[in-house]
Amino acid sequence: MINEENRVSCVVFDWAGTTVDFGCEAPVGAFMKAFEQEGLPVSEAEARGPMGLPKRDHVRELLKLERVSALFAEKYGRAWTEEDVDRIYAASVPALMAVLKDYCEPIPGVVETVAELRRMGLKIGSTTGYTKEMMDIVAPGAAARGYAPDSLVTPDETGAGRPAPYMIFRNMEKLGVYPPANVVKAGDTLADVREGKNAGVWSVGIIEGSSELGLSRDECAALSTTERVDRFAAVRDRFYGAGADFVIDRITELPKLIEQINKLKSHQETK
Repeated sequence: MINEENRVSCVVFDWAGTTVDFGCEAPVGAFMKAFEQEGLPVSEAEARGPMGLPKRDHVRELLKLERVSALFAEKYGRAWTEEDVDRIYAASVPALMAVLKDYCEPIPGVVETVAELRRMGLKIGSTTGYTKEMMDIVAPGAAARGYAPDSLVTPDETGAGRPAPYMIFRNMEKLGVYPPANVVKAGDTLADVREGKNAGVWSVGIIEGSSELGLSRDECAALSTTERVDRFAAVRDRFYGAGADFVIDRITELPKLIEQINKLKSHQETK
């Protein structure tokens, strides 16, 4: 018998790359365009590196890259400053805002999985690296396609984004759930994993559709069996390296994982 008070009561999802926008493509293109305009071209892999952080922080992390810092110094004859972060971030915003409406489609399995989680009695929260202004486009677009969490918290609301835990704590407050051991955070980036760990909740990485995998839906489907195994294994290792408690291949595996966590919690309770 599992004590109801010792069960997982809430899942807090990330958005792009986890529940919508397979491959987390919208922000990648916006950052690449903004840096290109500055004469500082970044690769897709570089652009994805800090994914999951608040978008201004994302720009700063790209400027910190040794190659990009050197390129900046060569082009401008000085080291970059916070003014440069602000300028490049400002350039990325309209590029991102212009395309967000086209990246609201739920990732396959999301709508059905969320319905199953709700049948299990769980509440659905969400955190993001997007601003409230950006989510004012994404959230209604996703809702029109069948996905609407019970709670949404953006970095603007808490004053700090990932890897800080405050967005998760605000979700817990809004939804009336506690303790952290009864909450699961699920996301597609290393920043998501660290956010969950810093909040003291169960932290789960999801591979398929993730920015860490970095493939579109068609590219993922086209992988050979060997390629899929190798690519997924590399992402799994990175998630675990960031501290993930569990890593699953796709979101549809989450209900069974939560049952597993509940059994683990029950076993710990009876020790």
